Amino acid sequence: MTDRIARRPHGKQARETYGAPDVHDFLWEPVLDALALGPADRLLDVGCGGGVFMRAAQAKTGCSVVGIDHSREMVKLAAPLAVYGKAEELPFADGEFTAVSSLVAFFFFPDQGRALREMRRVLDPERGRIAIFTTAPEAKGTPAAPYPLATRGNFQTDEELERLVREAGFTEVQVTRHEEIGQLITAQL
Repeated sequence: MTDRIARRPHGKQARETYGAPDVHDFLWEPVLDALALGPADRLLDVGCGGGVFMRAAQAKTGCSVVGIDHSREMVKLAAPLAVYGKAEELPFADGEFTAVSSLVAFFFFPDQGRALREMRRVLDPERGRIAIFTTAPEAKGTPAAPYPLATRGNFQTDEELERLVREAGFTEVQVTRHEEIGQLITAQL
């Protein structure tokens, strides 16, 4: 059940999970702190789910926000702030955003390098920055990444993540640990 809901969110349980007002809320502050958003920023949330984080970011910082998700049901839940699409083929113009976030979705992207290059493409070359929270290898087989879900995600060491992000063209890359279950990746253009 966890695997189906997390990778292909649809149905009542997925709507309740990803539409809950506190879904992944323990990640909001670290991501918002890393991005340091303000009213002049335009945030893209990749893998936005039901849009709860986007709404919180907008309310707290005054930024404008758009989300993208591969689940049409999640896009409906996040309406009017979200569009349907894939992380590897972002339907936005070059330089359209000042910041990109992704909370717990990066783990599932089939081609993470391509997704990162797309994130870089849509970022403003002068002010672009990212904050991505992903699942740490130590979480494999725990409640944070139970089986069979754990067999379908992409786990990397901190060094592997840093290299992947740098290869996509980002600088000032940092990978920090969060509560032993996750890795927060931050970088700039």
